[in-house]
Amino acid sequence: MLSFSGTHIETQRLILRPLEAEDATELLAIFSDPEVMKYWNTPPWASIDDALDFVAANRVSMQEGEGLTLGIFTQDPYQLIGKCMLFSYSKSSRRAELGFGIGAPFWGKGYIQEAGQALIEHAFTRIGLRRLEAEIAPGNIASAKALERLGFIEEGFLRARWEIDGVVSDSALYGLLLDDWQAQRL
Repeated sequence: MLSFSGTHIETQRLILRPLEAEDATELLAIFSDPEVMKYWNTPPWASIDDALDFVAANRVSMQEGEGLTLGIFTQDPYQLIGKCMLFSYSKSSRRAELGFGIGAPFWGKGYIQEAGQALIEHAFTRIGLRRLEAEIAPGNIASAKALERLGFIEEGFLRARWEIDGVVSDSALYGLLLDDWQAQRL
């Protein structure tokens, strides 16, 4: 059985590693912010239990080879700034969904691009995926631009896909194929 538990990725400025219970306070500070959660399909986290439950559930998911969730840490100073994920993993179809979230003070500094490139390379070269998918709110222009810079192509639109706290929202679907990613790197 495939396990993602030991995954550790370093980039020029970042360390991507599995989250620990000790990271819960910093996670809560990021994902309880309504601005950070504005386009997510879940409401902002309300308590430390939300963060601890997230860490525990994702550790199990990684141990069972169902998904990969890594904290995004800056190297200097060493600080948790967000998370990146591969989820809805299908071994037989060799695909997964990619997701990111970082704290508002770190927006616009290129961290999503840096972490995204590293996670995409890991997905295609280490895990052996052939397709990555991403789903975002159509109004989330920053995420759309980030995905496009990473090589994703908008592939579709789902109307009235989510309802969070009584608000119905649509979804834009993006995809990146291994073949396209390899061609972009030439």
